[in-house]
Amino acid sequence: MMTFTDALKSADLSAIRSFPKADLHNHFVLGGNREYIFEKTGYEIDPISKPLTSMNEMDSWSAKFIGNRYNSPEGRKLLIEATFAQAKYDGVTILEIGEDVWGLGEFFHNDINELIYAFQEANDRIAPEIELRLQIGLSRHCPIDYLEDCLKHFWGHKDFYSIDLYGDELAQPVENFIPIYKKAAENGLVLKAHVGEWGTAQDIVTAVKALHLDEVQHGISAVQDEDVIDFLAENNIRLNITPSSNVLLGRVPDMAHHPIAQLYRRGVNVTINSDDVLIFDSDVSKEYLRLYQSGCLTAEELNDIRLRGLEL
Repeated sequence: MMTFTDALKSADLSAIRSFPKADLHNHFVLGGNREYIFEKTGYEIDPISKPLTSMNEMDSWSAKFIGNRYNSPEGRKLLIEATFAQAKYDGVTILEIGEDVWGLGEFFHNDINELIYAFQEANDRIAPEIELRLQIGLSRHCPIDYLEDCLKHFWGHKDFYSIDLYGDELAQPVENFIPIYKKAAENGLVLKAHVGEWGTAQDIVTAVKALHLDEVQHGISAVQDEDVIDFLAENNIRLNITPSSNVLLGRVPDMAHHPIAQLYRRGVNVTINSDDVLIFDSDVSKEYLRLYQSGCLTAEELNDIRLRGLEL
């Protein structure tokens, strides 16, 4: 019987897809299956194929392939469906996705039950075998009082699993979000934030301590500081890493030298995830294969990472 390591060594992508995997860092708006979207809309969405030289290039990509086409309740639900279709196709069995708090009023008539139902219904209809971990999303550039007002609709709903802060890491000090994360902890949510993709290693420690984070999205700049690597390992702070995204955004030079290897071998808990499938052609199975074929990690190391990602 073929094992996951066998599938990697033989570059059998179909076999790799047949093994269970987690995707714990997926922005569903850009996380969908491009064939599913084309079938439903007739729009083709081409991924980028070489590293970007500026964020303006990403903005141009978004304007060309996404634009305002999906800025409606129906469009939003289509993107949710497409993400479950992609996860099912890729053998993902744990999928962590959710809506930004501003989307509640924009796409779900300010009805939190409608938002929750949209995700759960798509999960049940398209991929009932997938465990959905529903996430609350926060944009870092938004004023704190605005976010707190939006979050009034989310608190107290046990359907949500985690909270995540994303966007420009330099938009405002992470300490501004302490009251929100304290409330999130009281609601029993897993505490996550995007840190250390564009910022420094010390930014990661600052965010973890200030917000009492359980997990960090990206966190790759930790390799800049040996003490930060030790801090993450000793405190079992999971880094949910997205390798192709890091390469194509110019955060690391190439897959072979991705810092995930150094972090993993130093005892940091890491997972491998997609980020934005539609932009980076980065489904989880391809990420595993790319890391193996580049020589970044061995097949045995990648299988260990896969299994850890499936743990609670």
